[in-house]
Amino acid sequence: MNHYSGFGLFKHALSYHENWQKVWRNPLPKKHYDVIIIGGGGHGLATAYYLAKEHGITNIAVVEKGYLGGGNTARNTTIVRSNYLWDDAAKLYEHAMKLWEGLSLELNYNLMFSQRGVLNLGHTLQDMRDIERRVNANRLNGIDSEVLSTKEVQDLVPILNCAPDARYPVLGASWQKRGGTARHDAVAWGFARAADQLGVDLIQQNEVTGIRVVDGMVKGVETKNGFIGASKVGCVAAGHSGELARMVNLSLPLESHPLQAMVSEPLKPCLDTVVMSNHVHGYMSQSDKGDLVIGAGIDGYLGYGQRGSFSIIESTIAAIIEMFPIVSRVRLNRHWGGIVDTCPDACPIISKTPIGGLYFNCGWGTGGFKATPGSGHVFASTIANDHPHPLAKPFSLDRFITGRLIDEHGAAGVAH
Repeated sequence: MNHYSGFGLFKHALSYHENWQKVWRNPLPKKHYDVIIIGGGGHGLATAYYLAKEHGITNIAVVEKGYLGGGNTARNTTIVRSNYLWDDAAKLYEHAMKLWEGLSLELNYNLMFSQRGVLNLGHTLQDMRDIERRVNANRLNGIDSEVLSTKEVQDLVPILNCAPDARYPVLGASWQKRGGTARHDAVAWGFARAADQLGVDLIQQNEVTGIRVVDGMVKGVETKNGFIGASKVGCVAAGHSGELARMVNLSLPLESHPLQAMVSEPLKPCLDTVVMSNHVHGYMSQSDKGDLVIGAGIDGYLGYGQRGSFSIIESTIAAIIEMFPIVSRVRLNRHWGGIVDTCPDACPIISKTPIGGLYFNCGWGTGGFKATPGSGHVFASTIANDHPHPLAKPFSLDRFITGRLIDEHGAAGVAH
């Protein structure tokens, strides 16, 4: 496989860029694998990569019903941050953040990771109390975070309406400088390319229709193209995790909701950071292409349709225009929805199951993209060792029995 570099770019320019190697293979499935990962999104591909790289398990297949990175990975708003309130969540997301910081070099792939900073706005006195509490908790966990005044927010984001008579007055914000954005497609492609180089088989357009279990042990997966045997199976299918669980008569505490986002026409640079508001369920950043990327809250109803209700779009756009009057005449290019799986405590499930050799990584809600490398890293460890990684242990299924929940609902400055 070619090593990407500036010199390589120059060399291929001489042949009009017609001789690039394919980024990954499209192999036919083998009869048996040591590990099968169901779901070829960011988390599934990261899991396969770390299984091969960190644990030396290379007889792996990633089985994807569509195309790689075509589910929620292709539909999110690309925000990366780690300023969560509770210790267990903060440590997991900070682990992911540290992996993000060296990931482009490690994968030899430009993920366009931009640490442009993330603002979480406070519009009420209670918002500011929550922000101060969260900032203090972050600092105790060694995570960079600070409280900004209204003037500091205005200096940082001149186009934000910080007038005292605004519909959503800005009383301050939390600020994480190390947060930012990454290109979602590139993250999936980078992990896919790196995993393929290590010998992982990436099998696309092959939907899993069943999971074969014999005497309490997983034996492989049934697909639309036939049975594939496996000693271990990891399920990383986001909003469709509940469907996979039902194949083996497991009931997971998950709900699947549409989560909407939208993109504007390209503009000249006007926003060089990420602005989030939990109060209005809206957040915005500007991509390298100039599009304004706007995220909304989840729809209240359950479903698997990859588009949500118009009322969510309407209320989100209304709030964004109130906060950023300059964008009121900007055209909206497109909008879409992704199916997110939410847990009652707004934290993920990274866990073994009562079935031997079957593991689930799900329940990330709206917070999945930012955890991509950390999620894959700890899930790979859990699968390889058949024992939870120390950072994953608090996120086991057992917590819904013991009551040791990690209640991040609203605490992390975003609605899950």
